[in-house]
Amino acid sequence: MAKITIERPHNLGREAAREKAEQLAERLARQYDVRYRWNGDSLEFKRSGADGSIEVHESSVRVQLSLGLLLSAMSSSIKREIEEALDKNLQA
Repeated sequence: MAKITIERPHNLGREAAREKAEQLAERLARQYDVRYRWNGDSLEFKRSGADGSIEVHESSVRVQLSLGLLLSAMSSSIKREIEEALDKNLQA
């Protein structure tokens, strides 16, 4: 089982960062059959073989992801895709 943790700073403020996280979750739900829900400022998501959270703070976002056995083999490409999505979506 692979674990991925990525943290990125932002200057969007908490509410705008929450909106960006929501948009990302909606896209993941459509493309990869991901289920998600908010728990405070943490968006928790789950699908077969993967689960994690996006914690939204005033000036940073932290993504934590646990991958099951089958997806663990693709952990570096999954991490790179998450980093690119965060870098693109957290710009003001």
